[in-house]
Amino acid sequence: MGRRLPPLNALRAFEAVARHLSMVRAAEELHVTPAAVSQQVKQLEDVLGKPLLRRGKALALSDAAQAALPLLSEAFDRLERAAAQLRAGAQDGPLVVSTPPTFAARWLVPRMEGFQRLYPDIELRLLATHRLVDFALEDVDAAIRFGAGGYPDLHTERLMAESIIAVAAPALAQEAKTAADIARLPLLKDEWHTGNGSFPEWDAWLAAQGVQAQAPLNIRRFGDSSLTLQAATSGLGVALAWHSLVADDLKAGRLVRLLDHVLDTRLAYHFVVPAARLKLAKVAAFREWLLAACRA
Repeated sequence: MGRRLPPLNALRAFEAVARHLSMVRAAEELHVTPAAVSQQVKQLEDVLGKPLLRRGKALALSDAAQAALPLLSEAFDRLERAAAQLRAGAQDGPLVVSTPPTFAARWLVPRMEGFQRLYPDIELRLLATHRLVDFALEDVDAAIRFGAGGYPDLHTERLMAESIIAVAAPALAQEAKTAADIARLPLLKDEWHTGNGSFPEWDAWLAAQGVQAQAPLNIRRFGDSSLTLQAATSGLGVALAWHSLVADDLKAGRLVRLLDHVLDTRLAYHFVVPAARLKLAKVAAFREWLLAACRA
């Protein structure tokens, strides 16, 4: 049997009016005129055979409309998510991957040529953001997330565990043979990671090396990891860094690891994707390549 539904446009107009309790605001949301919204609501009332709004000095919902509104809003939310999945689930079109900005710039982008060489027909687009995307509402196929794990309702695979090391440009590294030497040098502070508790403060890090600074530390502050590591590469000071993000710089000699101290963390990079999208050929190809690149 077919579904017995009132006109969807009328339901949509009523749901917007009921949420806002305003014809004008509902019209603005739907990009139509208030008169058109009013006409759609009246049509719905005629179909249902009962009034849904009390029209006085201010709009008010009937008891039946008040009870139905949460279900109606949820239904339109589900329709929106379904439409987004239909758009994102197409085999053709670019492969969109959300990733933390610094990881994208310092690890993923330098390796992208290898992916494009293997899969020249897949256009890989990176969405560099710290924000956790909503797969149900956004045209994003997969994501790389950094954290302790625990991403409910998503297929998740751990890519690389992270640790923190101290690094400096080669010339400055000559002056940083001991922790006491480091305490006398300019120290670069990544305020993004220090602020959210990922990195220790410099005085705490030095104390863990047995050094209590006798004078105020020379701290140079930067707003994110990319700026901090660029400053370190330019010789502006010593930085605490995620090991994976400086691995290429260490190999190329642009940065030098200081001391033998490695601060292990519970944090790691994870590949996450809705299980249904893992079946897409472009997503499966990226996953296979990414896991191999991380192992390498």
